[in-house]
Amino acid sequence: MLKRILLLILLGALVTACSGEAGPGTGNEALTRVKLPVGYIPNIQFAPLYVAIEKGYFREADIELAFDYSFETDAVALVGADELQFAVVSGEQVLLARAQGLPVVYVAAWYQQYPVAVVSKVEQGILAPADLKGKKIGLPGLYGANYIGLEALLFSAGLSDADVTLDSIGFNQVEALATDQEQAVSVYAANEPVQLRAQGYTLNEIRVADHVQLASNGLITNEKTIAENPELVRRMAKALLQGLEDTISNPDEAYELSKTHVPNLAEADEAVQKEVLALSIDLWQAERPGFSDEQSWQNMQDTLLKMGLLEEALDLEKAFTNEFVP
Repeated sequence: MLKRILLLILLGALVTACSGEAGPGTGNEALTRVKLPVGYIPNIQFAPLYVAIEKGYFREADIELAFDYSFETDAVALVGADELQFAVVSGEQVLLARAQGLPVVYVAAWYQQYPVAVVSKVEQGILAPADLKGKKIGLPGLYGANYIGLEALLFSAGLSDADVTLDSIGFNQVEALATDQEQAVSVYAANEPVQLRAQGYTLNEIRVADHVQLASNGLITNEKTIAENPELVRRMAKALLQGLEDTISNPDEAYELSKTHVPNLAEADEAVQKEVLALSIDLWQAERPGFSDEQSWQNMQDTLLKMGLLEEALDLEKAFTNEFVP
């Protein structure tokens, strides 16, 4: 079933996609055009990319960057088919794609901590993964990082899907928890909990990263691009990580620079949006930005095997590399 779904995604993407690549850049007169899928709507959580554009890091790397706010699965299929050269996706997508023969490679870690959490109102008394037993948990669906992260939490407590009730509710976690439709919801730690607290709700929060280290969101390319144009990969990773480091060191500047790219950010609740950025920075912090830890990939593979999404172990050395991390 999984193979059939991914094949359909790949075939559909190939029909509709167009390449964003130009010839190799040799200066500002001949920039390499890169269309970068990021998997979400314009958001302050993409501040490092916005900073890298506004401060000229991509242009210095002879790259003209354009964003594609589309689904992760579409992005992985396009990169795997060499219709696009890069995308920002989560670690599980890399392994699932490689299991289907798509030669994608993770080349720079953006998030050092898996960004998913399970939140609940304090009256539910859900303080640890074991407390989820018997609870009704809302999540967008049985796919994506919210699902993977929730499963990893359950496994950490010796639980399985049979011990809880999983409720697919779309991206409606805030309203579902606020109106008590769900006892808990699986969310992005830097997003929905901030919205709920801003509405006055007191929450308990269980972060996946506090219980298991998983390969998270980062930059991917494909084996062909690495073989034929490794310098482009190196320049792309460097520009992203420059923006990341600047955002971490000066979040107020990053917030202002992001206003050009995030519609209505200038009119949004600044305190809420800056808290989203601050919590995101907590997830990005690293002694060596961009570096992938091998154990996080092993843990991710183990989780996918337990879930039955992988039928057999993969060669993880082919799934990620630190070769392009400055």
